[in-house]
Amino acid sequence: MKPLGTFLYSALTIALLGGCSFIPDYHRPDNWKSGVFKEDGPWRLVHPADAQSRGDWWTYFNDDTLNQMEKELNSDNFVIQEALERYDQATAFLTQQDAQLYPQINFMGDVTTNRQSAHRLYRNGNQANVNGDTIGGIGFVYEIDFWGAIRSAIASAEASAQASKADIESARLSLEALLASDYVKLRGLDSEIGLLEVTVKDYEHELELMQQRHDVGITSGLDVARSKALLEETRAQVAKTIGARALYEHSIAVLLGREPSTFTMKADTNWIYHAQYAAIPKVIPSEVLQRRPDIAAAERNIVAANDQVGVARTAFFPTISLMALAGFENNGYGALASAPNSFWSLGPLAFYNIFDAGLRQAVVDQATSKTRQQTDKYRQTVLVAFREVEDSLSQINNLGIDDEHQKLAVESARRTFDLANRRYIEGASNYLDVIDAEAIRLHTEREEIYVRTALNQSVVDLVRSIGGSW
Repeated sequence: MKPLGTFLYSALTIALLGGCSFIPDYHRPDNWKSGVFKEDGPWRLVHPADAQSRGDWWTYFNDDTLNQMEKELNSDNFVIQEALERYDQATAFLTQQDAQLYPQINFMGDVTTNRQSAHRLYRNGNQANVNGDTIGGIGFVYEIDFWGAIRSAIASAEASAQASKADIESARLSLEALLASDYVKLRGLDSEIGLLEVTVKDYEHELELMQQRHDVGITSGLDVARSKALLEETRAQVAKTIGARALYEHSIAVLLGREPSTFTMKADTNWIYHAQYAAIPKVIPSEVLQRRPDIAAAERNIVAANDQVGVARTAFFPTISLMALAGFENNGYGALASAPNSFWSLGPLAFYNIFDAGLRQAVVDQATSKTRQQTDKYRQTVLVAFREVEDSLSQINNLGIDDEHQKLAVESARRTFDLANRRYIEGASNYLDVIDAEAIRLHTEREEIYVRTALNQSVVDLVRSIGGSW
């Protein structure tokens, strides 16, 4: 058989045999025991999946300002941009691994001039002192993936790229939820500031009346002092609450990729009282696994680590390559591309490490341990997901009940204040009763704002915990 025919026959035979794989069988670790959550409520069943779009869930609040800011977040936030760059790196690495499946073809060229010493040992006196050498040719190298090392590396890189893509969605969802949460808290503080400012005006008017009553001898100086103290304390609460609002405004500015000094949000003191959101779904653990991008990333990291075990195992077998080289060589600078100047070389090449003092086995053990580590991380991520969903459902359930009771408490506190104030004006009670009633009224009204803020924030937490919209 001619040499070229032998080469092609060897290449075809090795390529056909190159179908081995040493990747361990993979089974996703399932560590949930039940198909329902402990918390119950007026939910509706949904069937989400990881590939689905997580949707513009923030539109549930029916707030144009929030809708616009969420759009800006997805285009201008630097954390999301960083995650996108990591994904680009992962896909580029996948392309690098994939390129190893194909032969490498290279051009080589060399033009040299050499002068020999006249006193060189065994030098023929008839040889020229100066010699030239010109070489030009093409080299071909192809590593046969006989044991599946390259394919295992590609599979690992592909899983890593998928995990990186899931990391983008995880970062996006977390930041969307953080923005919505900060927005809800800011609107809650708007309502609290509005309540306190109205209360300050009431206290100012009350102090003015108290001073007039004191001037005509109806009220004691002690009552005036108490009224003034109540007013100043409430003014201090206004300043404190405005300061807290500024922090959330700064946080929102950074999330939107803006400088805090150039960002301002108009107050809306009534938002928290009529904020709306869609009916909450009832989800089961398997659906949570499909929806949450962090769980998807953790699961694909197991796959990537498991594939690396296959790569490590192939090191126990020889590396087999096919090589070919052809070109022209001339010992001068004359015509190079002529038949007498041609040369070629071809054939298989095998390399096998006979002794490595346990190095290859250590690499396999390391890859196997990393697979177990990623499995444990996945299971922990799943458990945290279940806890977060349970927490959110529990908060929504109990805060809903709390909100109903708080409404009744506010109504009762307002009636109590009206009665106490009337009795004081009529002389049937002292000013301490009015102060106590005012304090209770303000406390219950602020508590109502806290509960409504927490309820809306729990809705955001639920969205994040189930992986997006429902």
